[in-house]
Amino acid sequence: MSEITPLPPGSTIGILGGGQLGRMLAMAANQLGYRCIGYAPAGDNVAADVCADFFENGWGDTSALASFASQCDVVTWEFENVPLSVVDAMPRDRLLPGRRALEVAQDRLNEKRFVEELGARCALYARVESDDDFQRALERIGNPGILKTARDGYDGKGQWRITSDYEAKGVRFPGRTCIYEGMVDFQAEFSVILVRSALGEVRFWDSSANTHRGGMLVTSILPASAAVEAQVEQARIIAEKTANALGYVGILTLEFFATAQGPIFNEMAPRVHNSGHWTIEGAATSQFENHIRAICGLPLGGTETRFNQIEMRNIVGDEALSAHHILAEEGEPHLHLYGKGQALEGRKMGHVTRVSNDHP
Repeated sequence: MSEITPLPPGSTIGILGGGQLGRMLAMAANQLGYRCIGYAPAGDNVAADVCADFFENGWGDTSALASFASQCDVVTWEFENVPLSVVDAMPRDRLLPGRRALEVAQDRLNEKRFVEELGARCALYARVESDDDFQRALERIGNPGILKTARDGYDGKGQWRITSDYEAKGVRFPGRTCIYEGMVDFQAEFSVILVRSALGEVRFWDSSANTHRGGMLVTSILPASAAVEAQVEQARIIAEKTANALGYVGILTLEFFATAQGPIFNEMAPRVHNSGHWTIEGAATSQFENHIRAICGLPLGGTETRFNQIEMRNIVGDEALSAHHILAEEGEPHLHLYGKGQALEGRKMGHVTRVSNDHP
């Protein structure tokens, strides 16, 4: 392999987005001696608390974007809905991962076609542009199913679950390009999280079994079930093919369903991921540190799991108001609160990870 000159300590990492993922990236970068600056529209930008500087400007503010970019030695992002116009305003040779990853991941239809060409299996799906399209999709795929906006949805937002003909009649096309997917009969949900360096080295973390409620992740647990373990290797092949096809640098997450027919691809996140938060305490190197290592040209850290049992649980809404009591509980709890202002219902306010070397 060729050598890459790593960014020296004191270099500036630019982070597009101001949420908790950006906050944890900046914390990992600070530990390695890097300076971080952030950019996001006005809002509850909790990443600003741990950045040396933060641009709270609109995505269309070309002057502010130019000023931000001029100060960065490398630019990355913390969520996949950063407008492509913003990415295009960044120096291409300093943007990691590259633009193509966002271009694919921002459209669920493009994303599914992309991974299918690499050999992944997906649930039955159809493009929906109108009420008539939706009716045709229902006739072909049936229900139960789920109608999703093709762009911008996350944590269950922009999604309509349909479990009966009665519910289907009550749904109307929302006026935006959508995708209708048939429900998958699955045994478990799991993530494949990898890090890829600029030299093409790929490392995987162990896969957690994930549970969701209303489209939002609730818990990630290791070790995963036998059903998951039996399908991880097949899923990793797809994930590595995806990373290589994108020329990816950094953390890439693919979510799968474990089914009787093998792993079914659900969706991709070109970023650090909620289901990888356990790696902060539970792995040799966290997903956040390895993302920084990858984009800065440093050697990748080990991804080995350090404990026999790990559980990560999201803290949602007003649970955060009394979360400090968790510290008194048994099971070595590690509490992370994100510093968000208003504890709104359904809003991720933090997470807690419990680790143990007891045998299950």
